[in-house]
Formats: sequence, structure tokens, C-alpha cells
Amino acid sequence: MADLLANPHEPDLELRRAMVVAARSLTAQGLNRGTSGNIGVRCGAAFLITPSGVAAEDLLPEKIVAMNYSGSIVGSGKPSSEWRFHRDILAARAEIGAVVHTHSRYATSLACLQREIPAFHYMIAMAGGDSIRCTPYAIFGSQALSDLALRALENRKACLLGNHGMIALGFDLTDAMALALEVESLCEQYWSALQLGEPKLLSGRQMQAVLKKFQGYGRRQPAGMDKAALSGSDLVADA
Repeated sequence: MADLLANPHEPDLELRRAMVVAARSLTAQGLNRGTSGNIGVRCGAAFLITPSGVAAEDLLPEKIVAMNYSGSIVGSGKPSSEWRFHRDILAARAEIGAVVHTHSRYATSLACLQREIPAFHYMIAMAGGDSIRCTPYAIFGSQALSDLALRALENRKACLLGNHGMIALGFDLTDAMALALEVESLCEQYWSALQLGEPKLLSGRQMQAVLKKFQGYGRRQPAGMDKAALSGSDLVADA
């Protein structure tokens, strides 16, 4: 870990180190390859984001880019081309502290079908509702893609980006990383089930019960999400 050492007086050093470790972990677990994917983390009145075009194994804390919410770089560096949706998500969601974006195999395969993940398994509720939505396609790095992602993430902590990949949110980086891995696992299970046919989906009532049971279970749920998720506003009626 000697290569992760930087100026010990930098107030955001621990966050930068954690982002480097997280980026390398995403690659080691197969959720990203090469320079694909990126990570953004709230840092006071600004946010930190992984740089453009740097593979995880070459990433160092000092290469992480700081930005403010007007879209300006604080200091130096070239941020990931996807900085807009990191900024917009963190600006819109005060309860979210970290954003993880991956091009993982199964999530991306389903995203290329522009297919949302329905309630085939109760753990879908970990993403905040009865489905993991998928956006239409928009070119990477664009404001259009950010706008689509924000809509897909309403009352959710994860979504698929059409013909692109996946976004997972968390209170902090640990939370977002854990959800990214969970979403990829769910996508793999859904993909596998589709090889045999169409899975039998859980009903709206069944998913409401799961969402209610998840309140206070394991990792915390975002403030305001429990009430919204349990309102049934986007849950199908029990047949």
C-alpha cells in the first residue's frame, strides 16, 4: 500500500485512498475492466471523482479530481467524462454520499437490451423499490444521460443505463460498493433465469412487505426512501 501514500496533511486524503482501493476492488471483482467505470464521493462542499482514462492499477490518491457543483475543477486533473451524473446525483440526493458506476458483465448485458430488472427476487428491494429501472440510451458524458439517470433513480439506489452499464448509490463508499456488487449478482441471477423462461415475479403486495421488513435491516436506508417506497405509487397491484 506504499503507493497510496500522499501528503498526510490533505483533509481528503483518506477519502482519496478509499477511492483508489475501491476502484481496484471493482476491477479485481470483475465489475470493471481497463479504464471503464468511475467513482464519485461527496467531500464537504465539493466532490471527488476518479480521473479520465486512468486504469485502476495506475490510480493514485493525487490523481483523484476535486470538483465543485458548478462543474469547475478544484485544483488540477481531468475528471471522468461521467462527472455530470455524479454531480447531479450528489446535488439532488442529500442522503447519498457516494456514486459507483460500472460496466459489469451482466448488468451491462441487460442494459444493452434496455431491460429493467423486475421483482423476480426479493433482494431487488435493496435498490429501494420493486424494480431496477433501465434508462433509454444517451451518449456517455452528456447532460442527457445524467437527466435520464436522475429519473431512473427516483426513490431508488440503483439503475441500469441503456446500452451502457450500471449506477449504484450509497450513504458512503462502502455502502455504494456493496450495492453495486449486489446489483451485478441480481443481474446474473435474472440473466440465468431467463435462459429457462420468464421468471415468476413477486407481486406488489409481496414487495411492499419486503420493503417494510428491510427498514432497519442491515445497512441503513436513505432518509425519505422508506416512505416513498412503501407508498405503492410505482408498485403493481397484487393480482
